[in-house]
Amino acid sequence: MKVWEILLRIMISILIGGIIGYERENKNRPAGFRTHILVCLGATVISMIQTFDMEYVAAMIKANNELAPAVKSDIGRLGAQVVSGIGFLGAGTIIHEKGSVKGLTTAASIWIVGCIGLAVGRGYYYLSILSAINVVIVLVSLKKLEEKFRARLNSVQFQIDYKDEAKVAHNLDDYFKQKNIKIKNIEFLDEDEKDQYISSLYTVVIPRCMNKEIIIEELTRKEEVIKIDIV
Repeated sequence: MKVWEILLRIMISILIGGIIGYERENKNRPAGFRTHILVCLGATVISMIQTFDMEYVAAMIKANNELAPAVKSDIGRLGAQVVSGIGFLGAGTIIHEKGSVKGLTTAASIWIVGCIGLAVGRGYYYLSILSAINVVIVLVSLKKLEEKFRARLNSVQFQIDYKDEAKVAHNLDDYFKQKNIKIKNIEFLDEDEKDQYISSLYTVVIPRCMNKEIIIEELTRKEEVIKIDIV
């Protein structure tokens, strides 16, 4: 393999890893720009080492045919170790926090970057570039579609009756942030002068793993909250 081709593969791996890593960095994810570059570059280097080993073994056999039965070269051995070894990096980006799991997409992006790096190291340029383009499309474009789909499935309306408006608004905001519940809209209903309480309609998006009844139970424990109903 010539020097210019080695340099080309290294530069392509840095470019691909940087593009995908920048998208993750922009979303403030645990593994970002430099991490993806290093993973892709490392996989490329391992893949090129495997290629050099194959060329070296072929040269030995060509120089001395008697070595053919004794010398073996496993084409996929090092690549398989890279794919499985990236798992510990992916596991490090996955965070379990208060009933929700975060970082799965970043873990998957690290894994696919490693796979693309192997392809770059082998010189499969079309495969590498087309794969990288599609990864970026999935991460950027399909994010909006995923959010719409998730919002449609997990959008819930709570009618909350309470007394102290300022205190409740602050406490509810903190609670929803802690539980990773997104507030889509707040509608203030008419105040009940007879019972002297205020009603608000909260439209929220809850994670799939959370139970609506548990949310109601936890919120009703707050002193200032009188009643909660699902609309």
